[in-house]
Amino acid sequence: MNVKLIRILTGEEIIAEVLSETDDTVTVQNGLVVLPTGQNVGFAPWTPVISKENPEVGITRKHIVYIADVQSDVVEKYNEMFGSKLITTPKDKKLIL
Repeated sequence: MNVKLIRILTGEEIIAEVLSETDDTVTVQNGLVVLPTGQNVGFAPWTPVISKENPEVGITRKHIVYIADVQSDVVEKYNEMFGSKLITTPKDKKLIL
């Protein structure tokens, strides 16, 4: 996943998976708004009522102040929330006599 921090002109900082970039638009999905809470930060859905079937959002570049890498521990948490949900089956245990 290409997880980035995007600051937009409204002042919001968004952590999202960047799907594609063109000269005019950055397309993202699974955006979270960064909410400062004292010395920590919290997260809330950026577009809570967006369609789950088509969760992509295009952000016009003229509305973006900057795009930056995200701290690795935040990326780990993001991936836990939105990464693939692989279900693994434990290997069969065999009794050896």
